[in-house]
Amino acid sequence: MGYVHPWHVRYYEVDQQGVVFNAWYLAWFDEAISGFLQHKGLPVLGLQEQGVDFQLVRAELNWRSGVRFGDDVSILVEPVRIGNTSFEVSFTVLRDAEAVCEARIVYVSIAGDGSGKCPVPEILRRVLG
Repeated sequence: MGYVHPWHVRYYEVDQQGVVFNAWYLAWFDEAISGFLQHKGLPVLGLQEQGVDFQLVRAELNWRSGVRFGDDVSILVEPVRIGNTSFEVSFTVLRDAEAVCEARIVYVSIAGDGSGKCPVPEILRRVLG
């Protein structure tokens, strides 16, 4: 079972078509992965203090329905795969029980000193596993 991150759609996230502008979903997923890690006892700042961070390297999103201003949604976060230097996470935006957007994001683990990618640290593997 994954982690569920609640979200209330804000006015400035909605475009002229009356639905959430597509770029906001990636921002929501950033908040949701941070919430997931915090929930599992590994805040992002705690990971960074250990000299490790991660960054998005690939994202695939599929929309089924629009989300509007004032809607309450939930973002289901489910780790999918852990590789040597990368990991993949599934995100599902739910309005009530309806999946309105699904995404798969691949992150790569990077060294905090800017020297590039590095193996996914054991502490992160445990949280994702």
